[in-house]
Amino acid sequence: MPSSSIHLPEPTLATQAAPSVTPDPHVDTSRRILQAIFSRYPHRDFTVQFWNGVRWTPDTGDPSRFTLHLRHPGALRQMFAHRSERTLGEAFVHGDFDVEGDLEAAFRAVDYLMLVRPSLLEQVHLLQLVRHLPPASGKHGEFQPATLAGRVHSKARDRRAVTFHYDFSNEFFALWLDRAMVYSCAYFASPSEDVDTAQARKLDYLCRKLRLKPGERLLDIGCGWGGLIVHAARHYGVDATGITLSEPQAHLANARIRQAGLGDRCRAVIRDYRDLGADTPFDKIVSVGMIEHVGEACLPEFCSQAFRVLRPGGAFLLHGIGTSRPAMSRRGAFGEQYVFPDTELVSVATTIAAAEGAGFEVRDVESLREHYALTLRQWIRRLESRWTEACDMVGESACRVWRLFMAGAAYRFAVSDYNLYQTLLVRPDNGVSGVPLTRGDWYVK
Repeated sequence: MPSSSIHLPEPTLATQAAPSVTPDPHVDTSRRILQAIFSRYPHRDFTVQFWNGVRWTPDTGDPSRFTLHLRHPGALRQMFAHRSERTLGEAFVHGDFDVEGDLEAAFRAVDYLMLVRPSLLEQVHLLQLVRHLPPASGKHGEFQPATLAGRVHSKARDRRAVTFHYDFSNEFFALWLDRAMVYSCAYFASPSEDVDTAQARKLDYLCRKLRLKPGERLLDIGCGWGGLIVHAARHYGVDATGITLSEPQAHLANARIRQAGLGDRCRAVIRDYRDLGADTPFDKIVSVGMIEHVGEACLPEFCSQAFRVLRPGGAFLLHGIGTSRPAMSRRGAFGEQYVFPDTELVSVATTIAAAEGAGFEVRDVESLREHYALTLRQWIRRLESRWTEACDMVGESACRVWRLFMAGAAYRFAVSDYNLYQTLLVRPDNGVSGVPLTRGDWYVK
């Protein structure tokens, strides 16, 4: 845990500039700021490279996990004038600094920066140093944060929040997702397995957990680009309906359904979960990666609505991110502003309490935390492998947003700040759950 204060040492030159490099007073100021901030940082495992080529390497002599590359003399002013996760994220997106090497590893340093608490005197001294650096250029990337109005988690605002992210570009997501464009945690047999195989296994695992049977009616709340409903209709013979608030998602999902020849028993429709009718109840319900958009205050309504449209004896499988650390779901953070506006992460206990309050019986809870870290790392590699194409398509600042966000999420899963839960719920029929005595049928394939 970082110290509650920081030390302000006299500037030292850990790495001297080469004779051909013109001395730059801003390098000395920047180094002094970094030495002060990281004076209590345990085992610095990164190198800093300044804009003129001067490098500040770890004193231990160990290999660096990453290099923090400051692109111009005012970079630290952009990063630390208003110390916050969002300020750091925006400085990265706008190109004030870059991280070369293991971007995920850099989030250990970010945690330190967010936790360290300098004294008032130290804050004043640091602010004076920061203000000796050139002012911000005022430039902004093409990709801007979400600006949403209205009541949080109202139907109108939820639609705008969802479309901000999912309407961005089908073609962009297709560059780095798997063939089925499954935008959620995969299910790996080994860390080296490719994401296409792991996502296909995940889709089948969901269907087996629900114990789908031919002719059953399946509802997918938050169906994305239709990967799960296509898989369930094709391999399990169900009649599958997926709902989403994103028109581009639904359009592409239905195009893929037609291409698969499943139009008679598979469809994606634009609908809010609160507008579902209960005239013809569904036999099974699944929701993958959507509960994060619901919001803690709306969880009881979400669960009650699912209970209402599910037939007695039916099953509901919830697959979503949870956290036991409330600070991990804070409004105003970089990811909440730039990637998933209005999302909230709650504990699995909160979700289960809402489900039980609606009348559901909890039959199984499984954590796939490590699987999501593996998924995100593959997504990052796939995005980086098509970086030029992606930047040409949506702009470099947007690509930097996604690269930064996914690396941060992979770190959060790796250190267990985030978890991924699959929770199987049933609506008992006069006490009959319809669940076999063992889970053996989940693992036969």
